[in-house]
Amino acid sequence: MRKNRGFTLIELLIVVAIIGIIAAIAIPNLLNANNRGRQKRSMADLRTVGTAVEAYAVDMAFYPTFNAGAGNDFDATWYAFLEPTYVKLVPRKDGWRTPFMSASESRYYTLGSAARDKVFETGLENVAYLDRQTGVMDCDIIYANGIFISYPEGIQTD
Repeated sequence: MRKNRGFTLIELLIVVAIIGIIAAIAIPNLLNANNRGRQKRSMADLRTVGTAVEAYAVDMAFYPTFNAGAGNDFDATWYAFLEPTYVKLVPRKDGWRTPFMSASESRYYTLGSAARDKVFETGLENVAYLDRQTGVMDCDIIYANGIFISYPEGIQTD
């Protein structure tokens, strides 16, 4: 009698098809999880800087004035106000490696990340951001005066 050793072509094709189906399901979920992680990191970094700005305001009785409300990239004035007294190292870029934006005067501050699309929908001073929860992955993440006023929430869509 002859012993069969190895797999037939049909068995190999079935295994390859099953692996392909599993990969087709897993890869989009992995990419979405990666972007969600970047969102959460950006939100945590904005919260860290916001907490440092609030601590500065408690000590000085006003928020630091930087960029004169222009909504520019974080600049050296941030570091002079906050490092190393209030935060050891100010995060300079969001999860997508794009510089954070900022605007401040003595009575308010706004911090922002343009998120995945790397383009701000409008200026940081715009009221269109007020209390806006969204499920869109490209939503700007805006932190102002101690709270998020525009942020991703729930299931994200591409």
